[in-house]
Amino acid sequence: MLKKIVHLFFIICGGTIGYLYVPDIINMFDFTDATWAASPYLGMVFGAIILFVLSYFIAGHIVGFLRWVEEGLIKAPVGDLLFGSLGLIAGLFIAYLVNIPLTDINIYLVSQVLPLFITILLGYFGFQVGFRRRDELMSLLNFNRKERDKKRSSDGEQPQPKKHPKSKILDTSVIIDGRIADICQTNFLEGTIVIPQFVLGELQHIADSSDVLKRNRGRRGLDVLNRIQKELPVDVEIYEGDFEEIPEVDSKLIKLAKVIDGIVVTNDFNLNKVCDLQEVPVLNINDLANAVKPVVLPGEELNVQVIKDGKEHNQGVAYLDDGTMIVVEEGHDYIGKKVEVLITSVLQTSAGRMIFAKPKLLEKAQ
Repeated sequence: MLKKIVHLFFIICGGTIGYLYVPDIINMFDFTDATWAASPYLGMVFGAIILFVLSYFIAGHIVGFLRWVEEGLIKAPVGDLLFGSLGLIAGLFIAYLVNIPLTDINIYLVSQVLPLFITILLGYFGFQVGFRRRDELMSLLNFNRKERDKKRSSDGEQPQPKKHPKSKILDTSVIIDGRIADICQTNFLEGTIVIPQFVLGELQHIADSSDVLKRNRGRRGLDVLNRIQKELPVDVEIYEGDFEEIPEVDSKLIKLAKVIDGIVVTNDFNLNKVCDLQEVPVLNINDLANAVKPVVLPGEELNVQVIKDGKEHNQGVAYLDDGTMIVVEEGHDYIGKKVEVLITSVLQTSAGRMIFAKPKLLEKAQ
């Protein structure tokens, strides 16, 4: 169907060109004395036939180009198309205002050629500004909405409550970790789960790595995403946009959270700190894991098995069932044995929790 439309377009263009210019060309070169040869209708038929024949050689290329443009427009995010189109309209409107005084100048180059050049140039710049600054424009709209809500609240009006909880944006580390799927299954995370396209690209790059460990981590992350999207009762959205001016994925995540007013979900300690510095909401699943671990207080007694040496001299290391590490002072002699220990202190951070203890027998001996 599209190919037939291209042929029809060439026929119409050829007929129009032949009707307007073929008679003048015949009269200019004086090909024949016959007046009927300079008929515009004959020129219209002649031009239509020539371009119709020409269309058979280039119609395939034109259709291929149109298909390529169509696929690009379909794959492009709606926000990109919207703000790009708004920028294009603004650029064309400005070009129209600029060209009004130019049409009154009796110079062909200024009145005919220059307006066309200005229209194309400002239209292009308008589209580029709307497309590349779409994130700032969306942030501005969200900021204005917040300001209106604050004003209503100060005037005694109740702002309308949000209908939906904030979206949760997953970073690469939390996807590879895998525990996010179990958290989603328990319905502890409300709102839409957002998976940015640039995070998917990083996961695919890791999965294609020549390093076996990295390749397995990447494939694990893709399997986790597949489980979240197909097996769990949560809404999953793939964010197609990208921030081309920002090279780092972590910085893109923070930018995206500001743009869509979302929350970053991670287990990366450094990303957690950067989000806090930039006042971006963040959920660290390590914090959640530490919060639900059994409470162990100094002075309590535990029965543990010392597994290996510690970093310091004469230390031993044991683990609780949930993976919490216990550093046993003077525990070197108990490696491979179960021993009762007395908790002396607990150190808890976003990176994890560490428990320090001493063998109970040594404590009694003192």
